[in-house]
Amino acid sequence: MDKIFIMKRFLRKLINLDIWGGRHTELTNLRKALPKHLRGEKITEEAIKGLVDMEFITTKQSTGEVHISLNSKKQQEIYDFVKHQ
Repeated sequence: MDKIFIMKRFLRKLINLDIWGGRHTELTNLRKALPKHLRGEKITEEAIKGLVDMEFITTKQSTGEVHISLNSKKQQEIYDFVKHQ
C-alpha cells in the first residue's frame, strides 16, 4: 500500500462524512479508514503530513486531540486528486 493510496482513502472518508471547513473530526477517526496494522505506521503519518502540506486538510487542537477537516478552498483540487493520479 503506497502513500498516495492512503491519502486518497483518507480524503474519500472525509468527503463521505462531509467533513468540510467548520465540521471536523478527530485524527484517530481518520485512521480507522485503514487496516489495523497500518494505523501507526510511518507511511500513514507521511500521508497525513502530505495532505497537510498540500493544504487539502486543516488541523486544529481541540479537547487535547488533533481535529482535522477538509479545506473548502481546495474542494475542486481534492476531487481531482481523488479521481485521478
